[in-house]
Amino acid sequence: MKAVGIVGSPRKGGNTEMLTAHCLKAMAEEGLETELVRLAGLDIRGCNACGYCHEHEGCSIKDDMQSVYDKMAGADALIIATPVYYGSATSLVKGLMERAGFMSLRSKPFAGKVGGPLVVARRAGQNFTFAELLFWFHIMGMVNPGSTYWNIAFGREKGEVEKDTEGMKTAWNFGKNVAKVAKKLREYPEIHQV
Repeated sequence: MKAVGIVGSPRKGGNTEMLTAHCLKAMAEEGLETELVRLAGLDIRGCNACGYCHEHEGCSIKDDMQSVYDKMAGADALIIATPVYYGSATSLVKGLMERAGFMSLRSKPFAGKVGGPLVVARRAGQNFTFAELLFWFHIMGMVNPGSTYWNIAFGREKGEVEKDTEGMKTAWNFGKNVAKVAKKLREYPEIHQV
């Protein structure tokens, strides 16, 4: 089984990446193969409402989205993580969610799979951003396990998130729950049918 963690920060090696790697480590402990995918440096544009995906598989926009989408669609468990930028997810994450949502209209590759968001904030905007990402997981038909709190941690400078012991523990417990639910759902393949 495979878990993919998408890091939606434009900054490599930052707090969002640290939190995501920590969550993936918890999943690996449960026996899942894990992969961390950084959007930093990639060209992921927002949807241009061309309608291509209504008639065809994929997307008409030629950027780095297709390779990321293929990893997302092939995963049994999916995490999307973002720092809070002006009270919301990064534009990389917004573009990713828009495009992945529309690209999946025909084949529904996310339905019945397991996953959820991780959010890192300096001070505020975390609850809205968490909900913003969670709504995407719901509309994709995915199963969202809980944790010991919302999947949010705090930090500004690189490494500060690791000082948020409650946030790190929440991400760890979330990873454990995602892995356990994903393994359990594998016993019921009919759940993946829409």
